[in-house]
This record gives sequence, C-alpha cells and structure tokens, in this order.
Amino acid sequence: MFDDVEFERQEMLRPATTASASAAAPTTPSAMDMADLLVAYLEQMGVDYVFGVPGGAIEPLYDAIARNLRKGGNLNHIVARHEAGAAFMADGYARETGKIGVCVATSGPGATNMLTAVATAYGNGVPMLVITGQPALPSFGKHTLQESSCTGIDVLGMFRHCTRYNSLVSHPQQLEWKLITALQHASRTPAGPVHLSVPVDVFRAPSNVRAPSYDMTSLLQPSALLDEGGLARLRELLSRARNVVLMVGADCGDSIHSILQFAALKGATFVTTPDAKGLVSPQHPLYRGVFGFGGHATAEAALRDPSVDLVLAAGSSMGEWNTGGWCDSLLNNRLVHIDESEEHLARTPMARLHVRGSVRVVFDHLAAHLQQQEPQDAQAMAHRRAMRELSFKSWRSSDMLEAPHSYFSDATPVKPQRLMKELGELFPHNTRFLADAGNSVAWAAHYLQPQDRRMGERRSAAGERSRDLGKRRSTAGWLRLTCHFAPMGWAIGAAIGTAAANPSAPVVCITGDGSMLMSGQELSVAVAEQQCVIFVILNDRALGMVKHGQRLAGAEQIGYELPPTDFAALSRALGGRGHTIRTVKELQELDIKGICNYPGPTLLDVYIDPDEVPPMGSRLRVLMDDGQ
Repeated sequence: MFDDVEFERQEMLRPATTASASAAAPTTPSAMDMADLLVAYLEQMGVDYVFGVPGGAIEPLYDAIARNLRKGGNLNHIVARHEAGAAFMADGYARETGKIGVCVATSGPGATNMLTAVATAYGNGVPMLVITGQPALPSFGKHTLQESSCTGIDVLGMFRHCTRYNSLVSHPQQLEWKLITALQHASRTPAGPVHLSVPVDVFRAPSNVRAPSYDMTSLLQPSALLDEGGLARLRELLSRARNVVLMVGADCGDSIHSILQFAALKGATFVTTPDAKGLVSPQHPLYRGVFGFGGHATAEAALRDPSVDLVLAAGSSMGEWNTGGWCDSLLNNRLVHIDESEEHLARTPMARLHVRGSVRVVFDHLAAHLQQQEPQDAQAMAHRRAMRELSFKSWRSSDMLEAPHSYFSDATPVKPQRLMKELGELFPHNTRFLADAGNSVAWAAHYLQPQDRRMGERRSAAGERSRDLGKRRSTAGWLRLTCHFAPMGWAIGAAIGTAAANPSAPVVCITGDGSMLMSGQELSVAVAEQQCVIFVILNDRALGMVKHGQRLAGAEQIGYELPPTDFAALSRALGGRGHTIRTVKELQELDIKGICNYPGPTLLDVYIDPDEVPPMGSRLRVLMDDGQ
C-alpha cells in the first residue's frame, strides 16, 4: 500500500483523460513537450540561468532544463534557499545583463513566498519572468495539495497587483502565445515582472512545434520613441537658458553617455537620484551629488540656485526616495521631465514641459543639435563649461559629505562613513556594489565613492562617438540599490544573481545585521556556485533605521534591538569564509586581492559605531508630515 505522501504524489501525476495520459507519458528523444518549448524560448533570448526552488508542480520545467543541458544547451539553473531569494537573484541578474530575469517556484507556498520579491521588481521596473506551477487541471477545486488556482489559495489574484502581465495557462496551445505576450510586457515601458501560472499537465503536454515559432530577439528590440513636438519645444527652452541642471534617474542606464555628452557641451551641472548614483563617476567635474534619500546638500543647493533656468529630470520615477520626499526645490515650473513612461510623467503635473520618448534618443538629438550651432555660440558654451569646471576643480568629492570628520576617522568602533571610504578604495574598479534596504542604502548613497570610475564615454581616434568602444555590459552602473518597495534582504539575493551574470567581477553586498538574519541563508548558494561575493555586514546589533528613526522622531524606543551574533562564524558554518572587523586597521590588512580571487563567498562582520546617524533627513520629513 502507498503511504499518504506517495498517494498524493501518484494522484497528482495520474492522468484524468486520454489527452493528459499522452501528456504524462515519457517523451522520446525527438519529442518536445510544452516545458521544452519554454526552455527553447529562454535559450533563444540568451538567458543563462533560471533561479528557483523545485517542487512537484514545477518539476516538468526542471526536467526540460536537464534534457536541454544533456543536449549541450546553455540554460542552467541555480537553486535558492527560499523563493524570495530566487526572485531577488533574478532581479540582480536582470540588472547586470539587461536581459529578462527568470525565476520559478512550485504551486502554493512556493508562489506566495515569491510575492515580496516580485513586488520589489514591480516597484523598480525590473524585467522579470515569474513562472509558478499548479496541480493538474482536472484536480482544480478538489482541495488538492498546494492548489493555488482560483478555487484554492488564489495566487493569480495575489500577483495581479504587482505584475505587468498575469495569466493562468489553462490549455497547452495557450502557452506559446501567452509566453510571448508576457515577455513583451516585461520588457516594454513600463517594464516589470510578469507571471505565468502553469498546471503540471500543461507543462507535460506534447508541443505541436519542434522549435520556437517566433524570433524574440526582434520582438523585444527596444523602441526609439520620440516626441518631435516636445523635443522642438525643449530645444527652444534650452536656447534661452543660461544655467541648466540635469537630474539623472535610474532609467538612464543606456543613455548616460549621451547625457554626459550633452552636459559637457552645454556646460550643465548634474545630480543623480540615489538609484542612479552608480551610473556616473563621483569625481566628475560637473557632478554635484545625490538628490533624494541619503543625498547631499550640494545637490539640493544646485537645484535651489535662483540662477537656474531649467532642471532637466530624465529617467526618474519621481517617487519619495528620488525627489527628496517630493521636495519643492525640484517639483516646480523650472522642471522639464523627460521619460519613456507615462506613469512617471503623470507624477509631475507642475513641470513646464513633458517630453515623452527614449531618453537616449532625446539626448542624442540634443547633443547633435548643440554640436551644429554657430561657432560663436559654441565658443560661449565652451567658456561657460570651462568656468564651471574651474570652479569645481578645487573641490574634492569628500567636500559633498555631511560628516567628513567621520569619513576620515580612525575611531573604534568603525565609523560607517569610514567603512564606505575603505570599501571604495580597497576593491578593484570593476566591482559591483549592492546596498540593502535600511541604513546600508543611506550610508552607500551618501558616502560610497570608488575611485577611477569612467567619467564619460570613450571616443574613437577620430573623436567621433562610438557605441562599441567601452560599451557597458550592464546598464545598472557600479552601485545598485532598491527604492520604493525596499525590502530587507534584497541585496543578498541580488548579489548572487549579479555574480551569476558576471563571474569576472567581484560583487560586494553591503547589508545590515537585521537583513542578514532575515535572508542570510542565501550565502550558501554562493558557496554552492563558487561565487566571489563579499558580504559586508554593518553590525550594530539593531534594526538601525528603526532605531534612529524612533530617536529622531521622538517616538518610543522599542522593537529595534538584535542579539549579539557572530556572523563570521555563521558564514563559516554555511561553507564560506568569515572575518570579524573591529578596527579600520583590521579592514586595511585584509588580503583583498585574495578575497577577490577566491571561488566562494567571504563575509566581513564589521562592528560599526551604533550611535552614528545615517543621512535620512528626507525620509524623516515625510514620516513627520501629517499630510502624508
């Protein structure tokens, strides 16, 4: 006799009809089922990894991946320790490669575990394909194990509010068409996650085609939308403007070279939102810092300068974190908002002008127009540019900082400001930094300033612009963080996805002790995959942002304390390396070259000064405002 578990497994696999019986039968080497077809589409798009946790309802997809690998295919899988970690990994992979991240989970709790991470991708516009399993269609409504259809725990209903496309594949012939539709929604503006819920018998159904029917390379080509009328009005405004400031948003990854070229030609200074800081060099002579959460007073001063005629905000969602809590220094009639997303433009009704279209195309046109101007105008612009750069030459990037004395301090415990300084100097130029939600993102957005970053586009010997020379593999920049939904632990999984996407670059995950206690089990994935990920723990034995927020707001001091935890020992227990850091000297004595060449993760448990308050003023203003 079967035991209960075996009975449930057999019941789930048992065909209810002749059609489903043929679907469940083992395939011959020449046959292809619907799961194989899905894998073929992912291979066609150049996806390298699927991130997930296996389970009964999603098992046919793993079978298809295994069959594809045996045939020499390139699509592999990485097993996360929790389904939210899998989706965070897909998020990090998508940001690093510019491809669609793919994560999979079984039905029921596998799918619901992913919900927070999918919502994070939705809030940050990260293209992601989420595939969850379902029990076989004939069992719907029978209280099947882990049923998550409309007659069970309705996962489709849950995902409806945090995806760009969301559908149950209720027949094998729907899968190809719904997959194509989902992928287009994921990659088109506004980009984001899409969800397909696929019953196990649909996955096993034979495919009536032997290869993808459509070329996704051409279907997913980015658009080059351009509002010609808006661009003409913008050129007219710029022709009269003597002082222009740019605000660079996170969606400027593929257009940053064009923006910097325009800034140089116009002699315009620029600031970035927190999530766009990694797109530029902190040492750029026209850079005035971060505006928004964790930002710099110099950035706000640049926007408030009464001599500024226009503020050109490009590729920014205009949420709380990237507007300084909807600060009036940005949101006024000097603003010109340039974006491809209507959702973003709708948040700036006070702007003088909206220009909808590809940010890269807009700034390509603006730069070309400036280059074609009369020589005397070009000379005037060159003079203004030289004056601005001259005024900035006496600055150091540290002059922007809120607490420069802490940035250079040798005190013990380690000042978090000094930790950011050391991280920027110790690690090589190709390092990817990810900052987790909470204090980590505030410290990194304000104080992390790596040296030797590219300050502009490279040029060919003839001086002409080249799309090939120095072309970025990633559009996410050297610093990645998550705004808007901002869950703790995002950076831990995203760092692993980043390392999978680009194993040649060290990945530094800056995270807190609270986040590590929440999601630190994913470190063992980096062990299994032999990834060079360096986890830097800001250990202050507290939920730091909660603690400081309560103190600054005069609230009750409650619920923020964490017990002492030896994170270096925890890393070693999971198979990684671990170092406990209590002084700046111990940090400087680390063998960084050895760490960056080690095939596995290293954790740095850094005891930071728990009394140092992060730059979180804009967040506090919003929390204290009764109107919010």
